[in-house]
Amino acid sequence: MKKILYTFIFLSAFLPFLAGCGNESDNEKDTKCTVITLKGPSSVGMIKMIDSIKLRDFLNKPGKKKPWIKIEILNEPLQVRKMMIDGTADFAILPMTTAAALYNKGLDYKLVAVPIWGTLYLCGKDPSIKTWKDLKGRRINLMAKGMTPDVLFRYLLMKNGLNPDRDVKLDYSFPTHTSLTNAMIAGVVDIGVLTEPFVSMAADKNKSLLTIFDLNAEWLKACGTPIAETAFVGKSKFIINHPKLTAEILKEYANSTNWVNANPDSAAILTANYQILPNPAVTRSAIPRCNLRFVKAADAQKDVNNYLNTFYNMNKEITGGKMPDSTFYWSGR
Repeated sequence: MKKILYTFIFLSAFLPFLAGCGNESDNEKDTKCTVITLKGPSSVGMIKMIDSIKLRDFLNKPGKKKPWIKIEILNEPLQVRKMMIDGTADFAILPMTTAAALYNKGLDYKLVAVPIWGTLYLCGKDPSIKTWKDLKGRRINLMAKGMTPDVLFRYLLMKNGLNPDRDVKLDYSFPTHTSLTNAMIAGVVDIGVLTEPFVSMAADKNKSLLTIFDLNAEWLKACGTPIAETAFVGKSKFIINHPKLTAEILKEYANSTNWVNANPDSAAILTANYQILPNPAVTRSAIPRCNLRFVKAADAQKDVNNYLNTFYNMNKEITGGKMPDSTFYWSGR
């Protein structure tokens, strides 16, 4: 069930912005904006921004014009996709490959930033697995065939000398993050690819589970660039019509991410307060492994292009049948 946070203004950086609103049009001051995020690392990195909802009582004064923001926290990328297709999302967080595919299918959203740089880990309970060759002959569970974790892991297997169709048995019996995590906690699955915060959740419940490989580090070793896993996209029309508001949103998201990395204990408590992740201790453990780093699209274009190109070469359909062109990237700073 999605959780909706309404705020007449959700970022402290808007205070000076509002003070200078005399130079903006009435339409700019009355702007309504919907930001869509996902439960998990996406919302964790944004939590300080979400918490600024407390400013609403101060700012909601009679006769005072101001932008207002609606933040919706959803459970699944498919829900985000639906809101992008029907145009109700002005900004949205979703997997990079999905963002590229939707853009290539004609949705007029641009990549404005990359907020998360890899959350995938290979986990298991056998401490004898030290190298990729030790995986030969093993059964390895993945959450969804053909999706990002599957394609990424297959690529890493090949880069490390293993044929994913012959040398290992890839099992898709548990198709969601939650079902695979629960199976690993119960000991039904010996080796699986999990994403944070599910890695920390599983390790908290089953002390025998180990991190075999940090797949983000393995990708960097194999490709020379980091995993540009998550996209923060904006509707082109909104970005063009409201450049100052767009810049303030990005600035505050970046500030929130920096604050979370510097204050993981406080961030974990806030995340629990907003019922995004229930266990602050587990969230505190997960934060350093979520690779939260807010980079604007103009500065991340090379890494994103390299990342998407690898997926395109593995499975063209995962990026929508082609590589996104240069207009996919918002050039603003």
